[in-house]
Amino acid sequence: MERTTISLPDELLQRLRVIAAERGTSMAALVREALVEKTKGYRPRPRSLSIGASGHSDTARLAGEQRAEPRSWR
Repeated sequence: MERTTISLPDELLQRLRVIAAERGTSMAALVREALVEKTKGYRPRPRSLSIGASGHSDTARLAGEQRAEPRSWR
């Protein structure tokens, strides 16, 4: 397990102390429990390969207006 430091408003810190005392547990255990609950349903967004991502919102309209010259078959 790794240690970390967080900054909390005084009100929240006081509530954590009260809840931890009522449950007979440490504040660290209470924070870990809350973080596990908060992150339980997290699923990372799929990464895009940026295929077809031109950065322009009018790509379809422009593609319809700009037709390539047909190639000669000869």
